[in-house]
Amino acid sequence: MKIGQLKVHSTDRAEVRQLLEAVQRNLADAGVDAVSLETRFDAAYKAIMQLALVALLANGYRADSRGHHQLMIQSLPLTIGLSKERMVVLDAMRRKRNAADYLGSFVDQGSVEVCIAQAQGLLVDVERWLRENRPEIL
Repeated sequence: MKIGQLKVHSTDRAEVRQLLEAVQRNLADAGVDAVSLETRFDAAYKAIMQLALVALLANGYRADSRGHHQLMIQSLPLTIGLSKERMVVLDAMRRKRNAADYLGSFVDQGSVEVCIAQAQGLLVDVERWLRENRPEIL
């Protein structure tokens, strides 16, 4: 299977702001104890994907649809200088999300907590990178 490809894309402040606001909503949803662990995990994972998208957009690219989750996560060391070790953890979250979505695998409390913490940390990293490298779109 061929993993996704990148397309050139020009972003602006409105697009980035809209995605960062969605990240905040998803992180808030991930913290709601009244919903299932799978739903909380999915919300935190969605925030990670939105942040990876912001990182790509800020670098002038967008992923096409096939394999785009893997591509966006694995591009983070290039787009914002994320360590490869952290990227590996985020990619593990992607695989766990795929297992939950496509195989019905159970999501445990620990995985939810890790995914939320990773999303929160990535938000800090992406916002820092934007302030230092693309302040005009922040």
